[in-house]
Formats: sequence, structure tokens, C-alpha cells
Amino acid sequence: MKRSIWFWLCFVVAIVMAVYFAVRTIMVAMGQGNLALVNNISIVTDSKDADMDAMRAAAGGLVRNTYEVDLTALNERIGAVPGVKKSAVRRLPNGNLAVQADMYKAVAQWSDGESFFPLSADGTVVNQPSDARDPGAVVFVGPIPSDISDITAAARNMVEDVAYMEWIENRRWNMVTNGGITVMLPEQNPIAAVSTLISLDKTHNILEKKISVIDMRDDARILVK
Repeated sequence: MKRSIWFWLCFVVAIVMAVYFAVRTIMVAMGQGNLALVNNISIVTDSKDADMDAMRAAAGGLVRNTYEVDLTALNERIGAVPGVKKSAVRRLPNGNLAVQADMYKAVAQWSDGESFFPLSADGTVVNQPSDARDPGAVVFVGPIPSDISDITAAARNMVEDVAYMEWIENRRWNMVTNGGITVMLPEQNPIAAVSTLISLDKTHNILEKKISVIDMRDDARILVK
């Protein structure tokens, strides 16, 4: 008798639960109820300086049918926000949306002659211009190669003297100083050449002399004009 009661009790509970979930599924499909609506879009980034307002604007309004949201299109809009390197959007079980965005990390600045743009280590210019130069940033102009991390680190050691860096003929760097001197760095091992230049300036104040060019392309000798 007890087994029979437990059987029917479990049977009734199973029916009730099945009806409940069926109704909830139908409501969600019809856009009814909290589970069917986007009430919150959580955005997480790997940078404290990310433009959260721009990403929220790209995500659009909140209260809408969650299953009418095109996740691919939403992800494309998030990815088009300046500074976003890559992003991922997923729908949560409660109908809300979660965005994970990885941001470009600026290591220098790029200038078009009027504005200054954040520049990542892989040579990506982020479309977030500023009218002012960051005093501690190395500035680049013109085309940028796919890796500027080493030359940026080297130039940062004398950033107070460097007006800008320029990539020449897709193979080597020119360094232009605030005093108007063009330093022609070698194609091979420009980092060592920058270290040599720093030593020369400490010893002979070469960057303060009335010269226009320091040619360091020849390992055997340095030419000064």
C-alpha cells in the first residue's frame, strides 16, 4: 500500500513538473516572462581602461526577447568598438547576456601629424585619438610592422629625446630626436644600436650637437653629418 501511495505521489509530481517546464518553455518561445527577456548584459574585460559605455551602447537595449537577439551580429558590434581585440557573447540560462572582451593594450602612440592614437605591441592602431601626446609614450609615424615591442622598449629608455620612430622601407627604423637629428638605425640589431647611442650621448652629449644625421647602419663605424 505504501509503495502504491509513493508511486502515485511521484507520478503526480512528475506530471506537475513536466507541465510547469512545458509552460515555461512555451512562454519563453512566445517572449513572455522574465526568462524570455534580456534584463541585464554583463560585460567583462581584461583591462581597467576599457570604454564600457561604448560597449554598452553597441549591445543596445535591455528589455527584449532574448531569443530574438542575434548573438553573431551582437558580437560583431562589440568587436567593432575601438580598443576591442576580440570578444565573445553568450546567452545565460536566465535569458540575460554575458560579454567577454579582450582589449588591445597600448605600449606606444601612433600619430598622423595631428592626433595621437594608442598603439598595441602587434602594430594595431586603436581608433581612440587624443589631441595631446602622452609624455611617457614612444611615438610612431607612418607604416607599422607587426611587432614593435622590442624597439618600443629600447626607445623608451630615451623617450625624453625622441620625437618619433619611423619604419623605413619595411626593414629598418629611423629615430628622429626632438632636436631634429635623424638617427638611422641598422636593419640588424637596432636595439644594440639604441644602447650605443645612449652611451654616446652620456659620454659626448652627441644629441645636443649641431648635426642632422647619425648613420648607424654600418656596424664598423658611425657616420655623423
